[in-house]
Amino acid sequence: MNIRVLGCHGSGQLVPGGNGPIQCGTCGFLVNDRVLIDAGTIGSRLYLEEQRRIRVVLLTHLHFDHIRELPTLADNLVGDIDEPVVIAAIPEVLNGLHRHIFNGAVYPDFFRLPDPARPVFVTHQLQPGREDLLGGLGVTPILVNHVVPTVGFLLREGAQTLLYSGDTYRTDALWTAAKDLTGLKAAFVEASFPNDMDELARVAKHLTPALLAEEFAKLARPELPVYAYHLKPRFRERIRQELGQLGMYHLTALEEGQTLVL
Repeated sequence: MNIRVLGCHGSGQLVPGGNGPIQCGTCGFLVNDRVLIDAGTIGSRLYLEEQRRIRVVLLTHLHFDHIRELPTLADNLVGDIDEPVVIAAIPEVLNGLHRHIFNGAVYPDFFRLPDPARPVFVTHQLQPGREDLLGGLGVTPILVNHVVPTVGFLLREGAQTLLYSGDTYRTDALWTAAKDLTGLKAAFVEASFPNDMDELARVAKHLTPALLAEEFAKLARPELPVYAYHLKPRFRERIRQELGQLGMYHLTALEEGQTLVL
């Protein structure tokens, strides 16, 4: 499983870096060049030819930072692809896209354009706990604990599985579903706020580094590689420092532009 990190932060922001400025992008992870997990960053990181290869977009929830470049993808592909791109999500997310985004007022309805018989996008309804085969991957959504209906994903390629937490606070179903998987290769887990903002994390239903460690411990698999993402750029350095103090040997904070092979 090849995973390109297009965007891995909880907001878009330009921040200083050791070798110059770093453009933090919102969440978008491209798997095997064909399946996109969340749509926060697409057009700003991919050439048009790379965008044409995307066949499936998996959405965890409706918050803007996870769908913000879906309209850009539609604009870039309209009239330029032979088959529509599948937008796969739970019903609450698909209904929200129709009602609030692709409604003809905020943005054109690319689920019907340029022709209802050949639109840019088509929907695929996911059911929590059920695996569907999409883009060559087994996709199992698991409900997690966020302020709007949200899922994490178990993504399976053959005998190998990736856990993707989605935006979440303390939760159990995801860890229970993954705990006994023999082919689990890595966990992508959000860490949005520093530890001293634990009350905001509770209200917004996000994790801090300390909460990430508590949640990950539910797997009872300390050897598993863990990749932290969704860091809020304003607190990025504090969060990274606190992640490093957890003593989790296989923990890495993701950066835009990385490619992981699991």
